[in-house]
Amino acid sequence: MKVVAFNGSPKKDGNTAILLQKVLSELEREGIETEIIHIGGQKVHGCTACMKCMENQDRKCVFDDDFVNNCIKKMEEADGIIIGSPTYFADVSTEVKALIDRAGFVGMVNGGMFSRKIGAAVIAVRRSGGIHAYDTINHFFGISSMITIGSSNWNLGLGLEPGDVENDVEGMQTMQTLGINMAWILKKIHR
Repeated sequence: MKVVAFNGSPKKDGNTAILLQKVLSELEREGIETEIIHIGGQKVHGCTACMKCMENQDRKCVFDDDFVNNCIKKMEEADGIIIGSPTYFADVSTEVKALIDRAGFVGMVNGGMFSRKIGAAVIAVRRSGGIHAYDTINHFFGISSMITIGSSNWNLGLGLEPGDVENDVEGMQTMQTLGINMAWILKKIHR
């Protein structure tokens, strides 16, 4: 079993990465292979609705000049997908939005590539807007026929400066529980 996590923050060691690593450490403790891919801060463009992915049906986006096709391949190969984002103006980062739009389109038009995979959203937020960002990612999981995993609260961690989320005791506990829940359901499915 393998879970791939995408860090949509340009801060490679920031709060989003800390939250993701907390989830991944629980998965690793249960013997599940993990990988984190840092997409934040990279050059990317959004979906143009050109419909070439529907026409080509080659399991990738026609635009091959950024990281998105690599991510789509990683998603296809994984049993579980975690997408983490900081909260920017009450939504996900640009890189996360481009990933979910383009991967979502490619997945749908290629026979539901992500159907029945496990998905979890992880959000770093300073004060507000985190629930909307959380919903944005979960909408991608829902329309992709994925199984969304929850925790003891919404998968949010509070903090502004890198490392601040480590002081959010409830947020860190939520990430730990999320990892435990994700490992549990993966093991049930693969039994």
